[in-house]
Amino acid sequence: MISLVGTWMQQIAMSWLVYHLTGSGFMLGLITFFSQIPSFLISPFAGVFTDRWNKHKALIITQIFSMIQAFIIAVLTLTGTVQVWHIILLSLMLGFINAFDMPIRQAFVIEMIEDRKDLGNAIALNSSMVNGARLFGPAIAGLLVAAVGEGMCFLINAISFIAVIIALLFMRIKKAYIKTESKNIFLELKEGFKYSFGFAPIRDVLILIAVVSLIGMPYTVLMPIFANDILKGGSDVLGFLMAATGVGALAGGIILANKRSATGFGKIMALSTAIFGVTLVIFSFSKILWFSVVILIFVGFGMIMLISSVNTFLQTITNDEMRGRVMSYFTMAFIGMSPFGSLISGGVADAIGAPYTVMIGGVIVIICAVVFSIRLPVLRKLARPVFIKKGIIVEIGKGIQPTIDLDNPPKS
Repeated sequence: MISLVGTWMQQIAMSWLVYHLTGSGFMLGLITFFSQIPSFLISPFAGVFTDRWNKHKALIITQIFSMIQAFIIAVLTLTGTVQVWHIILLSLMLGFINAFDMPIRQAFVIEMIEDRKDLGNAIALNSSMVNGARLFGPAIAGLLVAAVGEGMCFLINAISFIAVIIALLFMRIKKAYIKTESKNIFLELKEGFKYSFGFAPIRDVLILIAVVSLIGMPYTVLMPIFANDILKGGSDVLGFLMAATGVGALAGGIILANKRSATGFGKIMALSTAIFGVTLVIFSFSKILWFSVVILIFVGFGMIMLISSVNTFLQTITNDEMRGRVMSYFTMAFIGMSPFGSLISGGVADAIGAPYTVMIGGVIVIICAVVFSIRLPVLRKLARPVFIKKGIIVEIGKGIQPTIDLDNPPKS
């Protein structure tokens, strides 16, 4: 959590620095594009390697490289030599690191959990941690940028990586899945694609998160415009707006962390997508700070409920030998589509304004929620045999008795 507070501080400071240097919504989108495009291009290959590597050791390496990147941007900013091309290059470097870090991190979660019945709760608690950091990081960054500038935020982020590296070094993982037989990388890539997109429940969930990430998630890229031009504030207002989404996201994470059953995530995905879309539309019309803050709480709530429920569903239904590759496609859909959305939203915002850009995105997200709800009965029917085989649900006569004991499936 300490490290993630630093990460959120860097993201807020970076967006404010870019907007301060360029004054362009398009440049905000372009920087985000370069920081996330590697996730789209590299994640599928990273997923193959994730299934081969020791995820614990690989995660330590990605964190060390992330720390180095943060130190470089901190030095450039504090010495007053930072230029836009520096930010583009370093954003590309971080994107390359994250393209490996994200699927490794997602696949590593299940190795930290000794009892698989705790998987859904663990993923939700992880989301709570991430969004607890989202709550504090932006607010601290907004105040620090106003007081001492962006460079200090980058420096604090670099130092914060020490916390997570120490935590990883102290971990003792009892059971780790490492692929013993490695085939040709392109053959394994093909197997992962066929597994992920040949099964409708996994395919439709990945498509849902991809479209929402492309159209809905880029609202965060335009936050400096809302803070500065529409709400007439500074970096402190930007911090409060981003912190508000963190409050909602934290609440959503806590709710899912207390969910007892490993079933019912389809309804949660549909409902949370609808909440996300509706609140984005409402936020786009707001010109009052306190109302914008309140609405962004619900935006964050819908967003994290969707992301966490998709994550839990994929982790639960996926076989161990395919986990790295499936989670790489999750990374590709969630993170990898965002750069295209950021680039599009930045350009559209320059043409028609940020409010209309966010409103259009919200309407499309609502349409996605409706389509997914219509598909849900079919997807539930297809997923049921897999859940029965894994012991997540047990068929008793004509009824279905839910359970969450994944390690001891019933014998019949």
